[in-house]
Amino acid sequence: QVQLAESGGGLVQAGGSLRLSCAASGDTFSTYHMGWFRQAPGKEREFVAAITRNGFSTYYADSVKGRFTISRDNAKNTVYLQMNSLRPEDTAVYYCAAHSAHWGTFDPANYNYWGQGTQVTVSS
Repeated sequence: QVQLAESGGGLVQAGGSLRLSCAASGDTFSTYHMGWFRQAPGKEREFVAAITRNGFSTYYADSVKGRFTISRDNAKNTVYLQMNSLRPEDTAVYYCAAHSAHWGTFDPANYNYWGQGTQVTVSS
């Protein structure tokens, strides 16, 4: 098993930037593909970005492509989400998640482990 803990959320004005971190503990971090998801009030949890075990491949939702960047440091057991050009519609609780199945799975139901989430609020 792997335990995940997000940090770095907060309040930012539209156009600003934030960097989220997700620290992993427990099982070997480098055996897991990692993803970021978000959930706004009254909406379903949605995929944001994902990265392979070795960090060589990434995938993004169309809504964040070109603005967000996912990365990981396996030596530090941490995955990051750099968020630039933030918009009010990016306001949500952001979660990191892990799974050890084949790459190409971006449905939240296929992720086995989740953090507690961190709130991101973008003011207009």
